[in-house]
Amino acid sequence: MSDAPARVVAVVVTWNRRALLTESLDALAAQTRPLDAVVVVDNASDDGTAQALAARSDVEVHTLTRNTGGAGGFAYGLAAALRDDADLIWLMDDDTVPSADALQALLDARAGYPGDVAPALVASRVVWTDGRAHPMNTPRPNPFARRAERVAADAVHCVPVRSASFVSVLVDAEVCKRRGAPIADYFLWNDDFEFTTRLLRGNVGLLCPASLVVHKTRTFGSTDADPGERFFFEVRNKIWLLTRSRSLAPVERLVYTASTLRRWARTITGSSDRGVLWRALGRGLLAGVRRGPRPNKEVLAGVTA
Repeated sequence: MSDAPARVVAVVVTWNRRALLTESLDALAAQTRPLDAVVVVDNASDDGTAQALAARSDVEVHTLTRNTGGAGGFAYGLAAALRDDADLIWLMDDDTVPSADALQALLDARAGYPGDVAPALVASRVVWTDGRAHPMNTPRPNPFARRAERVAADAVHCVPVRSASFVSVLVDAEVCKRRGAPIADYFLWNDDFEFTTRLLRGNVGLLCPASLVVHKTRTFGSTDADPGERFFFEVRNKIWLLTRSRSLAPVERLVYTASTLRRWARTITGSSDRGVLWRALGRGLLAGVRRGPRPNKEVLAGVTA
């Protein structure tokens, strides 16, 4: 095994968040463990993001001709990082600001893990602007973790997780090559859940509290707080995940199906416009049953000039 340090490439996907993106990229540039490369995928922003990126010499910019959503952006960006010979890929939303030692903490947890196989994924602790733990896209402990897994994770002050989000997650490039990229046709919602559970099926995933990032969403709350028309993507993509993805074991499908139904019921019950959600639910169920997600090659065809 080579003793050379791992080549770490960050992938940031952005759409019309020029100011937040600039703050995020500045934080990446200030990491105590410097990144080897930063890939930015611009999902056809029209708010001056392209001009702001053109002024930077510290990032590799991929400007897409249309908005492919977070799913398409991360699928495209991960492929670019793999072409750049990344060993580890740090996936990050454009409204995420990592602390200066966030990357070093992820690497330390991964390197110190007392197992024969390194973790396939290490996720950061996510807080909102006021320091509260952010309920949106926060990794949850793995309910199926065995005692040995919990003990091993505790040795590096981490917690075993079964999934994570694209807010801030360090993934093993070799595992990505074997398990595949995010599914671009998800567009948004559940794309990170499907991707990370697929990576982690039979592999180790950790939540590293020492790696802190601030998720600068407009409001404090979870994604299911009155989502409006976007509820379509939650429903369609969850149907795809539960019926067509290989990311979950059979018993997990049962557990997550029950959890999903409860969540949908809470979302609709708590909505200020239930009619919109009922219609989105119907369209999402129909779309999810009619066909599965298209191959990434087809979805991302023609996205670059």
